[in-house]
Amino acid sequence: MPKRVIFEKEALQYPLGEKLFRYFQEQRVAIGYTSSHNRVTSIPGRTRAEGFVEGKRTLVVGVRRTKSFETCRPSAHFQLPLATSCPGRCEYCYLMTNLGRKPYVRIYVNVDEILAGARGYIEQKKPEVTVFEGAATSDPVPVEPYAGLLARAIAFFGAQEYGRFRFVTKFTDIDSLLEIPHQGHTRFRFSLNTESIIRQYEHGTPVLAARLSAANKVAAAGYPLGFLVAPIIISGDWREDYRAMFESAAAALGGCPPGLTFELITHRFTRRAKGTIQEVYPGTSLDLDEEARTFKYGQFGYGKYVYPAELMQEIRDYFNSLVGEYFQEAKVEYLV
Repeated sequence: MPKRVIFEKEALQYPLGEKLFRYFQEQRVAIGYTSSHNRVTSIPGRTRAEGFVEGKRTLVVGVRRTKSFETCRPSAHFQLPLATSCPGRCEYCYLMTNLGRKPYVRIYVNVDEILAGARGYIEQKKPEVTVFEGAATSDPVPVEPYAGLLARAIAFFGAQEYGRFRFVTKFTDIDSLLEIPHQGHTRFRFSLNTESIIRQYEHGTPVLAARLSAANKVAAAGYPLGFLVAPIIISGDWREDYRAMFESAAAALGGCPPGLTFELITHRFTRRAKGTIQEVYPGTSLDLDEEARTFKYGQFGYGKYVYPAELMQEIRDYFNSLVGEYFQEAKVEYLV
């Protein structure tokens, strides 16, 4: 539940905007207004750290006017823009560097127009199947209980012969999505990490056991299931810690669900991200030592610090062996 909700005035002209306004009034949440969801100036916070926390406690309800969708490689063809940011406070999150000093949570109420845009892309590319990512710049599950954006999207893609949907979450309030007629067209993914990394760096998110319990429900509901292990952080007894995580996942699922996928992303950071992290989380224990990394230019043209090639190969070999040991039928989609 947000601490405050700020409505773009045009959002109140949409049924979902009206519904959310009434809901938050009933919940006695502080309500404010803005002329543009891109420019919100009423969020408090004198320091960078205070502004960051208050932004995470703020929900902005707006109307998306941009008709085009951003691309989303390697996980999908396009982003499906339903929401931005999330209330979680993960110390390593890359969104801290591109969502401003107060990264408020934002949802769009013109869902029908957004899904119509997705239909247009599907029509252009068929008979090729077009895949849309619903969590490229957000975790959409925390707002689902009152916004219902994922429910709308899952039902929409369930009816699309040439359209597929996927999203990833750390959160577990997913019971409202279990009975939706998805037709196997939505891949429901959970972000996992070791218990120690979740405890140290993924503040305000559910523990590993809760995520795995939710994943078991999703698999039982017939959704294609995936796990995103990210970021893989090499510190301490990392081999034992990740093996324990895989053991817990295998025990929770009771085997390998059909079509299970893994996406594996190692920890990396930009110099700008490092500065932001150290400002928001002074004294962080996150490994940000540039000397121990390799500098590499990414697909978006900016440089980042990644693990050296020899260590990357060691990580690749070890995680492939873990997947093969605990989930023999699963597919590793990529490791970067």
